[in-house]
Amino acid sequence: MRIALAQINPLVGDLSGNGAQLLAACHRAAADGADLVVAPELALWGYPPRDLLLRPSLRQRQDDVLDDLARDLPAKQALLLGVSETVRDGQQPDLFNSVALVEGGSWRIVARKRLLPSYDVFDERRYFRPAEEACLLELERGDRRWRLGLTICEDLWVEEQLHNQRLLGGDPVGDLAALRPDLLINLSASPFGQGKPQLRRALAKSAAQRLSAPVIYVNQVGGNDELIFDGGSFVTTTNGVVGCQLAFGAADLACWTVGAAAGETAIPPNEELLLRVLVLGVRDYARKCGFGKALLGLSGGIDSALVAVLAAAALGGEQVQALLMPSPWSSEGSINDSLDLAKRLGINTQTVPIEGLMGGFDAALSDPLGGTPAGVTAENLQSRIRGTLLMAVANQQGQLLLTTGNKSELAVGYCTLYGDMNGGLAVIGDLYKSTVFHLCNWIDSEAAQAVRQELGLPAQGELIGAAIREKPPSAELRPDQKDSDSLPDYAVLDPLLKALLEEHQSPEELSQQGTDPALAERVMGLLRRAEFKRRQAPPVIKLSQRAFGSGWRMPIAAKS
Repeated sequence: MRIALAQINPLVGDLSGNGAQLLAACHRAAADGADLVVAPELALWGYPPRDLLLRPSLRQRQDDVLDDLARDLPAKQALLLGVSETVRDGQQPDLFNSVALVEGGSWRIVARKRLLPSYDVFDERRYFRPAEEACLLELERGDRRWRLGLTICEDLWVEEQLHNQRLLGGDPVGDLAALRPDLLINLSASPFGQGKPQLRRALAKSAAQRLSAPVIYVNQVGGNDELIFDGGSFVTTTNGVVGCQLAFGAADLACWTVGAAAGETAIPPNEELLLRVLVLGVRDYARKCGFGKALLGLSGGIDSALVAVLAAAALGGEQVQALLMPSPWSSEGSINDSLDLAKRLGINTQTVPIEGLMGGFDAALSDPLGGTPAGVTAENLQSRIRGTLLMAVANQQGQLLLTTGNKSELAVGYCTLYGDMNGGLAVIGDLYKSTVFHLCNWIDSEAAQAVRQELGLPAQGELIGAAIREKPPSAELRPDQKDSDSLPDYAVLDPLLKALLEEHQSPEELSQQGTDPALAERVMGLLRRAEFKRRQAPPVIKLSQRAFGSGWRMPIAAKS
C-alpha cells in the first residue's frame, strides 16, 4: 500500500477552502500512485477552531464539504482526515474529535480521540467528549486487508518517561497492541515548541516498538493566531528509523510505500527551525488577517533589527516599511545602523524626529503636572509618541504594525502601554533577550546562509551586522541610558525568568539553589506587577513551553 502524507496549511473556519486544499493534495497523490491519503487533525476546520465549533451552520458546512470530497475524490483512493462529529443526545459537550474515512463515494466516522488536552493553549474539553475504545480500521487494498490503528494527536503522548504532561486516562497506544495493527496512524495538530520535533520522533519510535508496526505522523502546518504549527510530518519504521520526512514550516506532500527501505533523516538545527517558524508566523498572521504590508519602528537595537529581518523574509522587503523616530537622546550610531540594516533588507524608511512633539507634550502637561514631565513619565511619553506615530501610519496605509519587544521585557514590564507595546502582533514576545542575541548571531553566521537564501534574504555577508549585535541594550530614553541601569544583566535575568515562568519555581527555591534572595524576590515582584500590561499586549507568537498568550492565565489583582 502506498500512503500519502498531506501536510496542509488551513485557514481556520474556511471549511470549503481547506476542503479544496485537501482535494488538490489527493489528486497530486493519485498521480504518485497513492492508495490512501492521510490529513491532519480537524483538517477541514483548521486547528484550533475554538468557538467556531459551536456554530451549527459551520458543522453543517463541514458535512457538506465531506460530501463534496466523497464525490470528487480520485477513483480507488481513500482519505483519512480529522473532523468534528456531532452527537444529538441533548448533553454537552456534544462533539467528538474524530477521524472520517472518505472512499467509494461516501464517508463515515472511523475513530474518535481519547485523550483531550486542556493544559497550556489547549481547551478541548470545552468542546469535545473523550472516547473510550481503541480505534482499529480494516482497509482493503489490492489482495490484502490492512489493519490500521488510528490515533489523534494527544493519543500518542502517553510515554511518561519522555515528557511531563501525560494526561490522566487510558493508553490509546497500549490498547491497540492486542489488536495487532499493521500500521499506526496519528492525525495531529501539534504547535511548535522548542525541542518538540525531537520529542515527537521519540514518542513515535516508542509506539513503533510497542506495536511492532510503523507509525505515520501527519501534522498541520501554518500560523493560526499566536500558534505556529511547524509541520515536520514523518514516517517511523518498525525499528524506529525515520524514513520519510516532510518539510518544516511549509505545506508539503510525500508518499511512502509500506515496507520501503529507509535511511534516517535529520531534524534541522534549532536555530534554523526557530527562524523558519518565526517567518511562517509573521507571513501567515498577515496573510490570514488580510494584510499584505507591515510596518515597524526601527531603533538601531537588536530587537527591532531581528523583527525587520523576519518581516522582510515573510513578506518581502518591498512590502515592509520602517519608521526611524529619533529623540535628542538617540545616538548617531543607532540611526546609521538602522539605515544600513534597512538598505541590506530592501526596506523603505522614513525618519520622523520627535523632539518637537516632546516639547508640545511638555507644554501641554506643565499646568496639570505643575512642571514639565520628568523621570519615567517623560520616558514613557517618548515611547507613546512613537507608538502613536506608528499606529497612525499603519492605520492610514493599511499595514500590520509589528511590535518589537522581547519576552524578558514583557515579563518584567520593561515596556510601555500604548507606546512600544502598540501593534497587531508581538513577533519576538516569546524570545528571551539572550535568545534574541543568540539567534541574531546565528543569522549572521555562515551556517545560516543557505536558509537565508531560501527565505529570500541576502545570503552573503552579515545581515544584522556586528554594530547592532554588539551594542549594549538601551532604550535611549535619557542620556547614556543602558538596560542594565534598571534590570539585572540579561545573562542573569533570563535564567531566573525561565525558572519562574516555565519551570514554576518559587523565589525560595531559587534562593536555595544559590540565587540572591533579594534578586529572586525583586524579579518575581516585577513579573507580578506587569500582569496588567501583558493582558493588553498584542498576540505573542508562541515558541516556548509557556508563552504570554492564551496558555498564560494569571490574575491581575491577586496575592501570590
